[in-house]
Amino acid sequence: MDRNIALGLAVLLGVVVGAGGVGLYARAKMPEAESPAARGKYLVTVAGCNDCHTPGYFFGKPDMARFLGGSEVGFEIPGLGVFHGPNLTPDKETGLGSWTNEQIVTALQTGNRPDGRGLAPIMPWRAFAGFSKSDAQAIAAFLQTLPAVKNKVPGPFGINQKPTAFVMKIVPGEGAAPPTK
Repeated sequence: MDRNIALGLAVLLGVVVGAGGVGLYARAKMPEAESPAARGKYLVTVAGCNDCHTPGYFFGKPDMARFLGGSEVGFEIPGLGVFHGPNLTPDKETGLGSWTNEQIVTALQTGNRPDGRGLAPIMPWRAFAGFSKSDAQAIAAFLQTLPAVKNKVPGPFGINQKPTAFVMKIVPGEGAAPPTK
């Protein structure tokens, strides 16, 4: 057999066996079955929901006993007001407890709340609109599994209202043009 042909066959065999091995490895690492709530927990984690919705996070000490229970720190957006990350737990008075899973999915994917208001502009729902329907449903399923935390966050505060809690400001630099719609 020609040396080049033998070398070519050896490389081809290595690629085929290697690819098969990678496939076996990948299958071995895949979970048997992932519940929607487990998938939702994963998505909530990688999306960073904890950052804006867990008390203490912005002070470097997230209160995990009140995970996703709403932030005591709001974001000031020039010309719009101050918005606090709300309570995402299923508490009926201060959280999402009166929202259906479908209403949570709608808010994630369209930015519209059940009461007709839009989500705060700081909420990255436009990025979340790219979630598949099943991923958005998984997030809703996970949020419903959380312990209810009674925590009414301050606000929202309009541009002429005085915030009653900590505020992070988005401040334009000198000479920066205001954002356009």
